[in-house]
Amino acid sequence: MQTTLKIAVQKSGRLYEGSMKLLKECGIEVSNGNNQLRVQAANFPIEVFFLRDDDIPEYVQDAVADIGFVGENVVKESRKDVDTIEKAGFGKCRLSLAVPKNGTMKTAADLNGKKIATSYPNILNAYLKEKNISASIHEISGSVEIAPRIGLADAICDLVSSGSTLFTNELKEIETILSSEAVLISNKNLSADKKIILESLLFRIRSVKKAKNNKYVLLNAPNDKVKTICELLPGMKSPTILPLAESGWSSIHSVIAESDFWNVIQQLKANGAQGILIIPIEKMII
Repeated sequence: MQTTLKIAVQKSGRLYEGSMKLLKECGIEVSNGNNQLRVQAANFPIEVFFLRDDDIPEYVQDAVADIGFVGENVVKESRKDVDTIEKAGFGKCRLSLAVPKNGTMKTAADLNGKKIATSYPNILNAYLKEKNISASIHEISGSVEIAPRIGLADAICDLVSSGSTLFTNELKEIETILSSEAVLISNKNLSADKKIILESLLFRIRSVKKAKNNKYVLLNAPNDKVKTICELLPGMKSPTILPLAESGWSSIHSVIAESDFWNVIQQLKANGAQGILIIPIEKMII
């Protein structure tokens, strides 16, 4: 009987689409057309469980699932005994303290003696202790942002993505407690066979992530500028240089990190590069 790796994915919500998209980009075919809670991949030895995000760390700890995609904030709040093995590259947000926009509170220190509403009491309690802030925690689930408006709390500690929900409820951020994104967590006691499947999955995930973080660039350059331009384009090893039909010119192919993209492009232009083409990379194997 073939060994199968069981992976937990959020059944709905902000991380569902990102998890399923990543699996698809890894070439793994998973169909959930009938809203099933358990699906076998068609072309890779994994079985996908669709679960509530808050339950995923516990299920992975207890080996109901072997691995799972879940937010870092959920992992830290749950305090379950699991390994975080890879950042997934999507679902980025932050856990922040927020207060009424027109109130007198400006910093975290102003929360002394106040009441804070949150769905993350463990993370918040650890933060308050670290900062020596004495505040009471009111734990609620859902609609945390309305707590100050209805007199339930003086401030909130909640997830923030775009900040539009805070704006709508006349709140402002005063401090970020935790930066979070989706991560892949694992049970600590995987069998040797399951570890092999996991390594194969991680290889695919990392290749997809590298591709997203880099751009393929093609450009034309006068030969007397090739050396200077190549120094700006180290690529994975070194740029590829091909002669053009027009004498005195070469075509240069390389890879640019997304984080350096605009700065490098400006330097290329300044050093005589012409006809610059930027192409997204689907997969990147190093």
